[in-house]
Amino acid sequence: MENRVEIDLNPRERRLYDRVRATVRTPVPGTSSDLRDLLLAFPDLAMLVFRLMRDDRVPVGQRAIALLGIGYVVSPIDVLPTFFFGPLGLVDDLIVIAAVLSRLVNYVHPDIVRSHWSGQGDALDVVRRVSEWSDRNVTGRIRAVLGG
Repeated sequence: MENRVEIDLNPRERRLYDRVRATVRTPVPGTSSDLRDLLLAFPDLAMLVFRLMRDDRVPVGQRAIALLGIGYVVSPIDVLPTFFFGPLGLVDDLIVIAAVLSRLVNYVHPDIVRSHWSGQGDALDVVRRVSEWSDRNVTGRIRAVLGG
């Protein structure tokens, strides 16, 4: 078990996103994830990529990859436009963020990743769950279609 130090900040000292995030209820960490759970984690994951992109401790090449990921997410051009598909339009954005985070966590120290996490549970566990879901439900199906 890790010895973690938690600091209780004055509300003025907390980041705006963290204050808003504290009001949103999400599924219990460690339980199985379905698409709904992962979409609820999407804002936290996108914010994590944004914060890592701005951190000087992250290598420049990895920050460039994070910038491309954020660029895709904020771009109005999507494979699944949210305008037409509603919440399902976030699936392609979730896949891009998962791919960017999978790459980042391999090149950035875990403590740096955790220091920027606003969501519930461990950041690395959430990234792993999203990556596994993406592999199982998207990449696996694409391979099956192309292989068949």
